[in-house]
Amino acid sequence: MYNFSYFKEKDKQAILDFIEEYPFAFMTGSFASGEQVATQIPILLEERDGELYLQGHIMRNTDHHKAFIENQNCLLVFTGPNCYVSASWYSNPQIGSTWNYMSVHIQGQVKFMTDNELVNFMKKLTLKFEKGNTQSQTFYDNLPEHFLSKMMPAIVGFEIKAEKLENVFKLSQNRDEKSYDNIISKLKENGDYSAMIAKEMTKRKVALFPEGVEWDGSRFDS
Repeated sequence: MYNFSYFKEKDKQAILDFIEEYPFAFMTGSFASGEQVATQIPILLEERDGELYLQGHIMRNTDHHKAFIENQNCLLVFTGPNCYVSASWYSNPQIGSTWNYMSVHIQGQVKFMTDNELVNFMKKLTLKFEKGNTQSQTFYDNLPEHFLSKMMPAIVGFEIKAEKLENVFKLSQNRDEKSYDNIISKLKENGDYSAMIAKEMTKRKVALFPEGVEWDGSRFDS
């Protein structure tokens, strides 16, 4: 992971909010032999007694299911918007361009759910993404029995207790204020993901450049 202190989000709640906003995670692990596996799945986040737990489900008898039976170690990667940042937007453009992005990495061990735990999880999952609408036809309790009897045996639920959590919120924190403002302006012009990054940068500007505090260039070491 890109490990510079000024690219780290220190607010725990901001990290949890990020996972809630971007719950479609990249999940990777390996067989005992070292052969790598990966998949992408929606994740539910729970906090219990101060500990973070992540829940999801995967197809049974896939390579990743078989790998996690052999080796329970897992890495979940949550990613948000990202964009190119041209060095031509800096006060000093004679350095390399870069890429701004936000990412949270969580490591832990996969624990598979019982059948009853899987049912409870699927109720929570469908209700969450149906925005709490218990009348939705795709809420678990409203699905036909013939569908559930076919599909539920084909999936397996899991829970991961977060043993290590790291993040990178790389948002041009190592640039001077003039460059920072210009980057925001250019990203807004580009729209889409770039505009989303510009919004995140704007939220952080006051803390990054406190009024009356002179810029000392201390974040120019990368």
